Amino acid sequence: MPHSFLKITCAVLLSLSSASCLKEPVDDGPGPGAGNKAYVFNWTQIADSSYTSLIGNFYNQPGKYYNENNSGKADFHYWRNAHALDVLVDAYVRKNDPQIKTRMDELLDGMKAKNGNTYINHFYDDMEWMALACLRAYEATSDVKYKTVAEQVWTDIKGGWDDTWGGGFYWNKERKNKNTPANAPACIIASRMYQVTQNPADLEWAKKSYQWQKTNLVDPVSGLVWDGLDANGTNKAWKFTYNQGVYIGAGIELYKITGEAVYINDALKTANNSLTGDFTQSNIMKDEGGGDGGLFKGILVRNLLLLITDGNLGSTDKTKFINFLKLNGETLWLQGTSRPSIIYGPKWTSVVTTTDLSTQLSGAMLIEAVAKLKALGLID
Repeated sequence: MPHSFLKITCAVLLSLSSASCLKEPVDDGPGPGAGNKAYVFNWTQIADSSYTSLIGNFYNQPGKYYNENNSGKADFHYWRNAHALDVLVDAYVRKNDPQIKTRMDELLDGMKAKNGNTYINHFYDDMEWMALACLRAYEATSDVKYKTVAEQVWTDIKGGWDDTWGGGFYWNKERKNKNTPANAPACIIASRMYQVTQNPADLEWAKKSYQWQKTNLVDPVSGLVWDGLDANGTNKAWKFTYNQGVYIGAGIELYKITGEAVYINDALKTANNSLTGDFTQSNIMKDEGGGDGGLFKGILVRNLLLLITDGNLGSTDKTKFINFLKLNGETLWLQGTSRPSIIYGPKWTSVVTTTDLSTQLSGAMLIEAVAKLKALGLID
C-alpha cells in the first residue's frame, strides 16, 4: 500500500463532525512498508465527511444552489444541481437527519429560482435528472412537493418524443438529436412513475423508450451503449460511463416491474462491458475530465449499485460488482482525496485541490455507494 497519503488528524475529522479518528496506514520502519498495518475504513465517517465537504465547499447560501466549483465560481448548472439533490437524498436515507431534508427543500426552491422561476428547461435530459432526483426524494420523505415537480417535468419531457428515426426522445428542444442521455433515463422515470401511480401509460412509455434505445443505440453483440443519432447517422465513437449506467438502470427498473429476464440480461451484458478497458484502467474507473464529464462516473456507480441491490444477481456476478465498487471507493479515499477539505478530482488515483461540482458529485456518489454496501453487510 503506498505511503504517500496525507495524514488525517483527529482535529480535521472532528471539524467534519466525525465521532473519532480514522486509522491511517502505519510505517514504523526501518524499511519501506515495514510495520504497515491495514487501513481501517469507517465508511459511515467517510460518507459524513464527503457530505460535509459538499455543503461547506460548494453550497451557495444566498442562492440556495451549488456553485460550479469549490473556488467560488457561482455559475448555476441545472443538471448538476439535480444530481446534487440526488446526493442529498443519499445522505438523508443514510442518516435520516431533518437538517438534510431542509437542505433538500432549499435546493428545490433555489433551482426553480435560478432556472427562471420554473423547473422546465431547454434540455430534456437535464429535466430527466431532476425528475429522477425528485422521485427519489419523494420516496425517501413522502413529501408530495417532490412528486409534483417530477410530474411537471415528466409531462414536458413526453413532448420530446416523435416518430422521426422510429421514435425516441430528443436531447433538447431544438429537436435535432436523439441520444442515450435523453432516452434511457426517460425509461427509468417512466418505470418509477409507474411504481408510484400504477398508471399503465407510464409502463408503456418505459417499454417503448427502452426498446427504441436498445434497437438504435446499443451494440447487440457487446452491449456497448452508443451516444446518439441525428440526420448524419449514429455516433458510435463516444464511449462514456454515463451511457452505460443509464441503460443498466433502465433494464433494472423494467426487470423489477415485469420479471422478464431479458431486461436483467441486457443490464448484465452492459455492466460487464463497463468494467473493461474502454472505461477502466486496472479496474479503476477512467478519468473523463471535469465539466459535464466529471459527473459521468457517478452515474455508472449509482446504477451498478442498483444492479447489486435490485438486480437479483447470482452470487458470482454480485460479488464481482461489489468488489469493483469497493476497490474504486478505497482507491478514491486513499489516493484521490485532497485533505483536509475532502475534494475529489476526475482521476481517482490523483489528488487535486480545485474541482468542479460535477466531479465532486461523482466522488460523493461512489463514497455513498460503498457506505450503502457496508450498511447492507455486503462488504467488511
